[in-house]
Amino acid sequence: MAYTHLTMEDLGWIETYHTIGLSASKIANKLERSKQPVCNVVNYLKQGYTIQDYYARYKKNKSNCGARRKTFTDKEIRYIKDKVASGWTPDVIIGRQEIDLKCSMRTLYRRFKDSPLYLIKRLCP
Repeated sequence: MAYTHLTMEDLGWIETYHTIGLSASKIANKLERSKQPVCNVVNYLKQGYTIQDYYARYKKNKSNCGARRKTFTDKEIRYIKDKVASGWTPDVIIGRQEIDLKCSMRTLYRRFKDSPLYLIKRLCP
């Protein structure tokens, strides 16, 4: 079964059950959740924080996750622009490995799909 993050509703129930004195283990059973995330929330509440504090921290931490958008140097942009002008597709540009772009073919295709003129705009002042 895939893990799903705790929702605000789950956090509200955890806070309510914790307030009436249920253990983290019993709360986890009632919510049909793993014990560890519930224990983390309960321990956070025991430190004097609120559910809103917990959720705000979760959102802040989540914003730091994931891959960063790949940026190309001017040299790489010139190379890609020249090859595209010659009729090359992103898979050929990556596959030939004439220069190391440090990105996958899918990333390059995604960049073309998101903004096909991105490479040209970057070269024009």
